[in-house]
Amino acid sequence: MKDKDCVFCNIGQDQILMKNDLAYVINDKYPHSKGHILVIPYNHVEAFFDLTKEEQASVMELVGEAKKYTDTNYNPSGYNIDVNVGKSAGQIVMHTHVHLIPRY
Repeated sequence: MKDKDCVFCNIGQDQILMKNDLAYVINDKYPHSKGHILVIPYNHVEAFFDLTKEEQASVMELVGEAKKYTDTNYNPSGYNIDVNVGKSAGQIVMHTHVHLIPRY
């Protein structure tokens, strides 16, 4: 399901770095570090915990693939994997997304 007003529901195909059937990867528009990316399910669901098990698995599969991509292109020394759930936790876009933040 898509939300016509949601930025993540309306991402152009040219912005997608990689994808699977249920999720996709883009560069973060406001990166915390070089190579910061987002893994986003296609389905418009606000909270990670409300994704289906299949959606969660697809997102996490892409986190692993995105790490390989980031290793090759940026060679970081570490990573943060971050999921903000709810405004009080810092979620700004109310569509589930997982941050993969390279650290140097």
